[in-house]
Amino acid sequence: MRLLLVEDDDHVAAALSAVLAKHGVEVVHARSGEEALHALLPAVNKGKEPFSVVLLDLGLPDQDGYQVCGKIRRITSTPVIMVTARADVRSRIHGLNLGADDYVVKPYDTGELLARIHAVSRRSTGDEQSPAAEPAQRLGRLTLELPTRRVSVDGTAVQLTRKEFDLLALLAQRPGVVFGREQIISEVWRTSWEGTGRTLEVHVASLRGKLGLPALIETVRGVGYKLVVPAAHQGP
Repeated sequence: MRLLLVEDDDHVAAALSAVLAKHGVEVVHARSGEEALHALLPAVNKGKEPFSVVLLDLGLPDQDGYQVCGKIRRITSTPVIMVTARADVRSRIHGLNLGADDYVVKPYDTGELLARIHAVSRRSTGDEQSPAAEPAQRLGRLTLELPTRRVSVDGTAVQLTRKEFDLLALLAQRPGVVFGREQIISEVWRTSWEGTGRTLEVHVASLRGKLGLPALIETVRGVGYKLVVPAAHQGP
Protein backbone atom coordinates (compact mmCIF):
# COMPACT_ATOMS: atom_id res chain seq x y z
CA MET A 1 0.00 0.00 0.00
CA ARG A 2 1.21 3.51 -0.88
CA LEU A 3 0.06 6.36 1.36
CA LEU A 4 0.41 10.14 1.12
CA LEU A 5 1.04 11.66 4.55
CA VAL A 6 0.34 15.41 4.68
CA GLU A 7 1.98 16.62 7.90
CA ASP A 8 4.09 19.72 8.53
CA ASP A 9 5.75 18.38 11.71
CA ASP A 10 8.78 16.33 10.61
CA HIS A 11 9.08 14.56 13.98
CA VAL A 12 5.45 13.42 13.91
CA ALA A 13 5.76 12.39 10.26
CA ALA A 14 8.96 10.41 10.87
CA ALA A 15 7.49 8.52 13.84
CA LEU A 16 4.25 7.70 12.03
CA SER A 17 6.07 6.72 8.82
CA ALA A 18 8.22 4.28 10.80
CA VAL A 19 5.15 2.63 12.32
CA LEU A 20 3.34 2.40 8.98
CA ALA A 21 6.46 0.99 7.27
CA LYS A 22 6.49 -1.89 9.76
CA HIS A 23 3.02 -2.77 8.50
CA GLY A 24 3.98 -2.72 4.84
CA VAL A 25 2.84 0.81 4.03
CA GLU A 26 5.02 2.95 1.75
CA VAL A 27 4.73 6.56 2.91
CA VAL A 28 5.27 9.65 0.77
CA HIS A 29 5.57 12.73 2.99
CA ALA A 30 4.22 16.16 2.00
CA ARG A 31 4.84 19.08 4.37
CA SER A 32 2.24 21.47 2.97
CA GLY A 33 -1.01 21.57 1.07
CA GLU A 34 0.79 22.63 -2.10
CA GLU A 35 3.22 19.70 -1.85
CA ALA A 36 0.31 17.33 -1.30
CA LEU A 37 -1.62 18.56 -4.33
CA HIS A 38 1.50 18.34 -6.49
CA ALA A 39 2.18 14.78 -5.30
CA LEU A 40 -1.33 13.72 -6.33
CA LEU A 41 -1.11 15.01 -9.91
CA PRO A 42 -1.43 12.22 -12.51
CA ALA A 43 1.71 13.41 -14.31
CA VAL A 44 3.76 13.10 -11.11
CA ASN A 45 2.46 9.59 -10.43
CA LYS A 46 2.75 8.29 -13.97
CA GLY A 47 4.16 4.77 -13.84
CA LYS A 48 3.94 4.59 -10.04
CA GLU A 49 1.56 2.66 -7.84
CA PRO A 50 -1.42 4.94 -7.06
CA PHE A 51 -1.95 6.19 -3.54
CA SER A 52 -4.35 4.04 -1.55
CA VAL A 53 -5.06 6.69 1.08
CA VAL A 54 -4.29 10.34 1.88
CA LEU A 55 -3.69 11.01 5.58
CA LEU A 56 -4.36 14.73 5.87
CA ASP A 57 -3.44 16.86 8.89
CA LEU A 58 -5.58 20.01 9.03
CA GLY A 59 -3.00 22.32 10.61
CA LEU A 60 -0.87 23.07 7.56
CA PRO A 61 1.45 26.09 7.14
CA ASP A 62 0.30 27.32 3.73
CA GLN A 63 -3.45 26.73 3.68
CA ASP A 64 -6.26 25.28 5.75
CA GLY A 65 -6.56 21.50 5.60
CA TYR A 66 -10.24 21.76 4.75
CA GLN A 67 -9.35 23.74 1.62
CA VAL A 68 -6.76 21.12 0.72
CA CYS A 69 -9.35 18.36 1.06
CA GLY A 70 -11.71 20.14 -1.31
CA LYS A 71 -8.90 20.58 -3.86
CA ILE A 72 -7.88 16.93 -3.51
CA ARG A 73 -11.41 15.89 -4.38
CA ARG A 74 -11.16 17.83 -7.64
CA ILE A 75 -8.00 15.90 -8.57
CA THR A 76 -8.64 12.36 -7.40
CA SER A 77 -11.12 10.03 -5.69
CA THR A 78 -8.38 8.59 -3.45
CA PRO A 79 -9.79 8.14 0.08
CA VAL A 80 -8.92 10.94 2.51
CA ILE A 81 -8.63 10.49 6.27
CA MET A 82 -8.47 13.79 8.13
CA VAL A 83 -6.25 13.89 11.22
CA THR A 84 -6.79 16.77 13.63
CA ALA A 85 -7.19 17.89 17.21
CA ARG A 86 -10.56 19.48 16.34
CA ALA A 87 -12.97 17.08 18.03
CA ASP A 88 -16.29 18.94 17.75
CA VAL A 89 -19.05 17.40 15.64
CA ARG A 90 -19.44 20.49 13.43
CA SER A 91 -15.80 20.27 12.32
CA ARG A 92 -16.18 16.58 11.52
CA ILE A 93 -19.33 17.12 9.50
CA HIS A 94 -17.64 19.96 7.60
CA GLY A 95 -14.76 17.61 6.72
CA LEU A 96 -17.13 14.88 5.53
CA ASN A 97 -19.08 17.38 3.44
CA LEU A 98 -15.84 18.35 1.69
CA GLY A 99 -15.25 14.74 0.69
CA ALA A 100 -13.25 13.20 3.53
CA ASP A 101 -13.88 9.48 4.01
CA ASP A 102 -12.99 9.37 7.68
CA TYR A 103 -11.91 11.63 10.52
CA VAL A 104 -9.39 10.76 13.27
CA VAL A 105 -8.96 12.96 16.33
CA LYS A 106 -5.58 13.41 18.04
CA PRO A 107 -4.29 11.79 20.13
CA TYR A 108 -5.14 8.54 18.38
CA ASP A 109 -4.19 4.89 18.81
CA THR A 110 -1.96 3.75 15.94
CA GLY A 111 -3.78 0.42 15.81
CA GLU A 112 -7.08 2.21 15.26
CA LEU A 113 -5.51 4.43 12.63
CA LEU A 114 -4.15 1.40 10.76
CA ALA A 115 -7.57 -0.26 10.88
CA ARG A 116 -9.20 2.83 9.41
CA ILE A 117 -6.54 3.14 6.70
CA HIS A 118 -7.11 -0.45 5.60
CA ALA A 119 -10.90 -0.07 5.81
CA VAL A 120 -11.12 2.96 3.50
CA SER A 121 -8.56 1.42 1.17
CA ARG A 122 -10.50 -1.84 0.82
CA ARG A 123 -13.72 -0.02 0.11
CA SER A 124 -12.20 2.26 -2.53
CA THR A 125 -10.52 -0.58 -4.43
CA GLY A 126 -13.61 -2.77 -4.37
CA ASP A 127 -11.99 -5.53 -2.34
CA GLU A 128 -15.06 -5.75 -0.16
CA GLN A 129 -18.04 -7.63 -1.41
CA SER A 130 -20.40 -5.38 -3.40
CA PRO A 131 -24.17 -5.74 -3.19
CA ALA A 132 -25.92 -7.38 -6.12
CA ALA A 133 -27.23 -5.03 -8.73
CA GLU A 134 -30.82 -4.03 -8.01
CA PRO A 135 -33.22 -1.54 -9.53
CA ALA A 136 -33.68 1.84 -7.90
CA GLN A 137 -35.06 1.64 -4.39
CA ARG A 138 -37.65 4.30 -3.58
CA LEU A 139 -38.13 5.17 0.07
CA GLY A 140 -40.58 8.04 0.29
CA ARG A 141 -38.85 11.10 -1.16
CA LEU A 142 -35.53 9.25 -1.28
CA THR A 143 -34.28 7.20 -4.24
CA LEU A 144 -31.31 4.90 -3.78
CA GLU A 145 -29.50 3.29 -6.73
CA LEU A 146 -27.08 0.62 -5.51
CA PRO A 147 -25.41 -0.27 -8.85
CA THR A 148 -24.45 3.34 -9.58
CA ARG A 149 -24.22 4.46 -5.92
CA ARG A 150 -26.50 7.40 -6.65
CA VAL A 151 -28.87 9.04 -4.21
CA SER A 152 -31.54 11.62 -4.90
CA VAL A 153 -34.27 13.40 -2.94
CA ASP A 154 -37.34 14.51 -4.88
CA GLY A 155 -35.34 13.89 -8.06
CA THR A 156 -32.39 16.07 -7.03
CA ALA A 157 -29.03 14.29 -6.77
CA VAL A 158 -27.29 14.31 -3.38
CA GLN A 159 -23.52 13.85 -3.20
CA LEU A 160 -22.48 11.44 -0.46
CA THR A 161 -19.10 10.13 0.63
CA ARG A 162 -18.43 6.38 0.38
CA LYS A 163 -19.12 5.76 4.04
CA GLU A 164 -22.29 7.87 4.02
CA PHE A 165 -23.64 5.91 1.07
CA ASP A 166 -22.70 2.56 2.62
CA LEU A 167 -24.38 3.52 5.88
CA LEU A 168 -27.55 4.64 4.11
CA ALA A 169 -27.59 1.51 1.93
CA LEU A 170 -27.26 -0.72 4.98
CA LEU A 171 -30.18 0.91 6.79
CA ALA A 172 -32.24 0.85 3.58
CA GLN A 173 -31.91 -2.93 3.38
CA ARG A 174 -34.59 -3.24 6.06
CA PRO A 175 -36.58 -0.04 6.60
CA GLY A 176 -38.08 0.12 10.06
CA VAL A 177 -35.66 -2.44 11.49
CA VAL A 178 -33.19 -1.26 14.11
CA PHE A 179 -29.50 -1.84 13.31
CA GLY A 180 -27.28 -2.02 16.37
CA ARG A 181 -24.32 0.34 16.60
CA GLU A 182 -21.87 -2.56 16.74
CA GLN A 183 -23.44 -4.17 13.67
CA ILE A 184 -23.27 -0.94 11.68
CA ILE A 185 -19.66 -0.32 12.64
CA SER A 186 -18.75 -3.91 11.73
CA GLU A 187 -20.48 -3.86 8.33
CA VAL A 188 -19.68 -0.31 7.20
CA TRP A 189 -16.26 0.27 8.77
CA ARG A 190 -15.17 -3.39 8.93
CA THR A 191 -13.77 -2.87 12.39
CA SER A 192 -14.75 -3.30 16.01
CA TRP A 193 -12.65 -0.43 17.38
CA GLU A 194 -14.56 1.40 20.10
CA GLY A 195 -13.37 4.78 18.82
CA THR A 196 -15.42 4.32 15.63
CA GLY A 197 -18.65 4.94 17.54
CA ARG A 198 -18.18 8.71 17.47
CA THR A 199 -17.48 8.54 13.74
CA LEU A 200 -20.82 6.75 13.27
CA GLU A 201 -22.67 9.57 15.04
CA VAL A 202 -20.98 12.16 12.86
CA HIS A 203 -21.86 10.28 9.66
CA VAL A 204 -25.50 9.99 10.72
CA ALA A 205 -25.63 13.73 11.44
CA SER A 206 -24.00 14.47 8.09
CA LEU A 207 -26.47 12.23 6.23
CA ARG A 208 -29.43 13.92 7.86
CA GLY A 209 -28.10 17.30 6.85
CA LYS A 210 -27.26 16.43 3.25
CA LEU A 211 -30.53 14.61 2.59
CA GLY A 212 -32.60 17.33 4.24
CA LEU A 213 -34.70 14.57 5.81
CA PRO A 214 -33.80 14.63 9.51
CA ALA A 215 -36.61 12.24 10.44
CA LEU A 216 -35.52 9.61 7.91
CA ILE A 217 -32.85 8.13 10.19
CA GLU A 218 -34.15 7.62 13.71
CA THR A 219 -31.90 7.18 16.73
CA VAL A 220 -32.99 4.31 18.96
CA ARG A 221 -31.43 5.29 22.25
CA GLY A 222 -29.01 2.76 23.63
CA VAL A 223 -29.35 0.47 20.61
CA GLY A 224 -28.63 2.00 17.22
CA TYR A 225 -30.43 3.48 14.21
CA LYS A 226 -33.25 2.66 11.82
CA LEU A 227 -34.59 4.07 8.57
CA VAL A 228 -38.11 5.44 8.98
CA VAL A 229 -40.31 5.64 5.88
CA PRO A 230 -44.06 6.40 5.89
CA ALA A 231 -45.95 3.11 5.39
CA ALA A 232 -47.62 4.37 2.21
CA HIS A 233 -44.21 4.94 0.60
CA GLN A 234 -42.40 1.70 1.45
CA GLY A 235 -41.51 -0.60 -1.36
CA PRO A 236 -40.52 0.09 -5.01
